[in-house]
Amino acid sequence: MTRIAFLGPRGTFAEAALRTLAAAEHADLLPAGSVFDALDAVRDGSADLALVPIENSVEGAVTLTIDELTNGSPLVIVDEAVLAVQFSLVAPPGVALSDVAHIATHPHAQAQVLGWLRDNLPDAVVLPALSTAAAAAALTETPRPFDAAVAQSITAEIYGLTILADAIGDTSDATTRFVLVSKPGAMPAPTGADKTTLSLFMRTDQPGALLAILTEFAVRGVNLTRIESRPTRKAMGDYFFSVDIEGHLADARVAEALMGLHRICLDVRYLGSYPRHDGKPPVLRPGVTDTDFSEARQWLGHLKGN
Repeated sequence: MTRIAFLGPRGTFAEAALRTLAAAEHADLLPAGSVFDALDAVRDGSADLALVPIENSVEGAVTLTIDELTNGSPLVIVDEAVLAVQFSLVAPPGVALSDVAHIATHPHAQAQVLGWLRDNLPDAVVLPALSTAAAAAALTETPRPFDAAVAQSITAEIYGLTILADAIGDTSDATTRFVLVSKPGAMPAPTGADKTTLSLFMRTDQPGALLAILTEFAVRGVNLTRIESRPTRKAMGDYFFSVDIEGHLADARVAEALMGLHRICLDVRYLGSYPRHDGKPPVLRPGVTDTDFSEARQWLGHLKGN
């Protein structure tokens, strides 16, 4: 049976997202205490796959995931899921809204309910938790470490809590993107609607370094759907770029862009090609299809007399 680690405990958005993927059917789902623990479970062989958050529509990148995928021993993304997120304020039975002085939640969740907290609990102290569900689970402890948690509403049922307020997110259409990762192996076949994730390290920090990287994509018609700069952990001001691009390594335009990046970058870390969650194919301008690249190679071969 396939073993899949996810950012736990039970009741997290990661678990809800995981259950939307075909890989989770008939799989053994293993809650992990942190993103690091979930990824490490794949690295040490105690899990076959791991599902972790990588991006939020309100707060942006989940930098811990990006950094761990980039700097740890190799893992690759094989699938993704996007989940609409709604938050509730949950508390043990008997706790009223007026009793809440200390709240716990994940920092990304806190960022998405700041307006509601400011309007309804302006004096409450918000404490960080490893996940929204971990915050809810801690409310079952004696003595309880805080009064309430911002979490998914299902945590009330799982942990025997009450919902003090529902749908408290400041943005009604907020979403979080999760990625399913494995050890490197056979990559998913191209579907025509794919993404590829890369971490790109510059040789030197110089004017035009980022432009040179972006040019490799632009001239081949490869669209970027996300770009983040992250410190390399080597020196102040030394950064790498984490990018998602439209397309699959099997696509000629993507493969040639990666070859170009290999020439100009200190390192290119390939983090997988996988199906897009929305099935949306890229819009390709004339000259960048696989057929166009194939014809160009044939034309060049003709010039060489081949």
